[in-house]
Amino acid sequence: MQFVACNHEAHAQQILDIFNDAILYSTALYDYKPRVFDAMLPWFEAKAINGFPVIGAVNDEGVLLGFASYGSFRAWPAYKYTVEHSVYVHQAHRGQGVGLALMQQLMAAARDNQVHVMVGGIDVENAGSIALHERLGFTHAGTIRQAGFKFGRWLDLGFYQYILDTPEHPVDG
Repeated sequence: MQFVACNHEAHAQQILDIFNDAILYSTALYDYKPRVFDAMLPWFEAKAINGFPVIGAVNDEGVLLGFASYGSFRAWPAYKYTVEHSVYVHQAHRGQGVGLALMQQLMAAARDNQVHVMVGGIDVENAGSIALHERLGFTHAGTIRQAGFKFGRWLDLGFYQYILDTPEHPVDG
């Protein structure tokens, strides 16, 4: 397994396939309709403009096993040191350490980018993702009960956070 900076040309379709699998068959993503390919270019552009990494794990043939990224937690300026992250692993490669390796890479990138807090919103029934985050030192920061409705039922969203030792010199404004 190798890690790459994902880009639109090489990875958009593979990321889209992973997203759409999560939308259609899981509560890992609280969305209803599969995304379309045309949505991927703006997604990549927004990541690039804001300096947010998109890290991919690929095999020797260049197949994307999974990816991890982060984005803004909230839009107000005082949240500038906090990000909300996501990690998705292709269904055929789950349980093989891909998610753990991707999260370790993403946490290192967050530290390099002077992030202070990483937040993950995880469906409370997603035991695998919760265990992964707890293994990495994330702690439960709260749950929003019935935050979403999908597959004919209410979904509870747990928030898990990790506090990094950065930035070295935080500033207001």
